[in-house]
Amino acid sequence: MGSNRPCCGEARRAVSVGTPSVRATVRPASLDVSSAVEFEYIGATALTVDGPLTGRTYRFAEKGARLPVDGRDAFGLATVPVLRRVRE
Repeated sequence: MGSNRPCCGEARRAVSVGTPSVRATVRPASLDVSSAVEFEYIGATALTVDGPLTGRTYRFAEKGARLPVDGRDAFGLATVPVLRRVRE
């Protein structure tokens, strides 16, 4: 007696075949990645960092320096330990 069940990746392939669905994405203005986000430098000296998406160079001249950062670069700069996103 044979089984009619697909094996291994065939099940996934069978599920993915068909008409693609279209979904609309609504993004609230507060999550608009194109708006500026302010970061504060909490390190000891100066810091220069390039935005990972825009390539823009951000120069924090001293401890406590605050700069507006393009929203597209905010996620990448948030991973820098000596930078802190300023909450308004």
